Amino acid sequence: MCCAAPQPGAAGAALQPGAAGAAAQPGAAGGQPAGDPDALYAKRDDPASGRQAAAIWESRLKQDPKDFEAAWKLARARYWLGGHAPEAERKPLLEGGIAAGRAAVSLAPDRPEGHFWIAANMGALAESFGMRQGLKYRGAIRDEMLIVLKLDPAFQKGSADRALGRWYYKVPGLFGGSRKKSEEHLRKSLTFDPNSTASRYFLAETLVADGRKDEARAELQKVIDAPLDPDWTPEDREFKQKAQRLLATLR
Repeated sequence: MCCAAPQPGAAGAALQPGAAGAAAQPGAAGGQPAGDPDALYAKRDDPASGRQAAAIWESRLKQDPKDFEAAWKLARARYWLGGHAPEAERKPLLEGGIAAGRAAVSLAPDRPEGHFWIAANMGALAESFGMRQGLKYRGAIRDEMLIVLKLDPAFQKGSADRALGRWYYKVPGLFGGSRKKSEEHLRKSLTFDPNSTASRYFLAETLVADGRKDEARAELQKVIDAPLDPDWTPEDREFKQKAQRLLATLR
């Protein structure tokens, strides 16, 4: 219901909230996990690498509860891991991502990162666990993304508009959903990053729902042709695969 979500059902990961979820590396002082978490997270399409990055940020946050960077990056990592975990492990990971995001907001309420990743984890829960979860979180997701828009509309190349576009697409009209508003927000997000595979894929889905298949085909082809973003390569690859599958159904 929210963001440029990793797709549930891919390779598993098992980091439980409140647990490191990865073994300490040889030579790590005091049994703490070692390594560069940013470098590990960059290789997050390897489940072990993503778990290790999350374990390091979790350890840092336990050692220093005022570590804002560790808090929001842990929320981001749990979002990715939750989106790729088996169903039995997904919910605690995403709930742990919400908790880490709230920790980040408590430390820096005027920064967008915590607000965004709270909503992202909520959105992944909503998409994974049906209407009841969607209704539970729908207002909070929108509110957090509106805060991000107020703080920094360009955050992560228009990610808040992208997420709101997804929100308006997924939420039933009775509860505030709107294909028109979905398209408006997604097109706004593309002004920040015309090559966004997530925004173009979500726009294609909105266009399909609106019966505009020719326009949707054009958007899906742009997803397939877009260059890989060095910061979001794993996500780009997934959206390219999804675009190929959806395009095949529209021929």
